[in-house]
Amino acid sequence: MRKLRWIIGLFMFVLLLGCRGQISEKPPIHPVPDMDDQPKFKAQEENRFFTDGSAMRVPVPGTVARGEYHENEEYFTGKDENGKPIDYIPEAVTLALLKRGQERYNIYCAPCHSRVGDGLGMVVKRGFPPPPSFHQDNIRAYADGHIFDVISNGIRNMPAYKHQIPVKDRWAIVAYFRALQRSQHATIKDVPEELRDKIK
Repeated sequence: MRKLRWIIGLFMFVLLLGCRGQISEKPPIHPVPDMDDQPKFKAQEENRFFTDGSAMRVPVPGTVARGEYHENEEYFTGKDENGKPIDYIPEAVTLALLKRGQERYNIYCAPCHSRVGDGLGMVVKRGFPPPPSFHQDNIRAYADGHIFDVISNGIRNMPAYKHQIPVKDRWAIVAYFRALQRSQHATIKDVPEELRDKIK
């Protein structure tokens, strides 16, 4: 038993010696190399197999990347077949969609545009150039597809958000954008008749 303890102690001592962090010029040992060392070409690398000498190949005409096939162009771009912005939201505008739009808007848009869309968000208060107010007449006249395109691809100082915000959420933001605009230009006719007497 004593001899076994001595052997285990010696083994642990040797293990601890291996953890001293000494730098070695030798390549690491890979008992199971798997795909650590595989033949491959890196981006922009030369490949003499092809006549143009390039390892990177141009995709076959008509190739669509996985997950990028979008049959409904209006839904995915906000534009019709002629490239003109569409005038409607291709989603059923429900309370659930508006709430989702509000949530996404407050995360991605409010820091610059503010929660009411007047262009005086927190980053603007700290020196960033202010975006225009959503409540200007020219912006209120924008087509829904144009707003979607701006969210997707950006404009001037505004970056593109198509990689951060899924398509359905971008349309939800457009719906909430319209609700914000309407909230700042509401009339007594927009209030249900049974509630009009309660407005001061």
